[in-house]
Amino acid sequence: MKRIPVIGLPVAATNYRQAVKWILDRAASADQAYAVEAANTHVAALFRTDPAFHESLAKFDLITPDGMPLVWSVNARLPAAEKLTDRVYGPTLMLETIKATQGKPGFRHFLLGGKQSTLDKLTSKFSSEFPGATIADSHSPPFGDWQENETENIIHRIRESGANLVWVGLGCPKQEHWIAHNKHLLPPAVYFGIGAAFAFHAGEVRQSPAAFQKLGLEWAYRLAMEPRRLFKRYLTYNSLFLYHTLRDQMRD
Repeated sequence: MKRIPVIGLPVAATNYRQAVKWILDRAASADQAYAVEAANTHVAALFRTDPAFHESLAKFDLITPDGMPLVWSVNARLPAAEKLTDRVYGPTLMLETIKATQGKPGFRHFLLGGKQSTLDKLTSKFSSEFPGATIADSHSPPFGDWQENETENIIHRIRESGANLVWVGLGCPKQEHWIAHNKHLLPPAVYFGIGAAFAFHAGEVRQSPAAFQKLGLEWAYRLAMEPRRLFKRYLTYNSLFLYHTLRDQMRD
């Protein structure tokens, strides 16, 4: 699987089928902890400008192009026959992975993050839509800073559940830092920094229409839905992504 640098971030030139196969192959081997990130412009810009985030994401094993601007950047460096036709969107990757594990007892899912009410909705939804998949356990950690033993508790819960696919919805960049900082301690499994997917799939936040997503305008839809929370983030990181993209193109 080719990795293409997008403002320095090594993004996999991949599609859903290839990404799911990569994930299930690693989960089945159960030999170590693997880390997966679905990266948008926010993640890419943080990687380029924040040394601590750069250090954390450097420990991730697969980074997929979640946003269309990353797809366009990847395609600019690929021959015509290899160009991507779609992004690998985190919430959809989650559904495709759970779907692919139906009827396969060797795969067990763990949901980490969010409110307990959100996790209850997700467990019910996934059990209904994917009855052959196993949601082994879930855990809602305390909001804000954790006590010292919270990570130990989470690791124990994951190990006891036998999960080998762990969905971490703590928000960016907390989830990436947590996975990276504890990767050497985590039970063998594939760990996903999954961001807002929990809220989307629980029906607590509306996803943008498909047309907006295809045009790379999902950020505009989400900004219209949550302007006070997202204005500063999109203004800052979309601008940084564009600036560094143009700067790198001028250097090539």
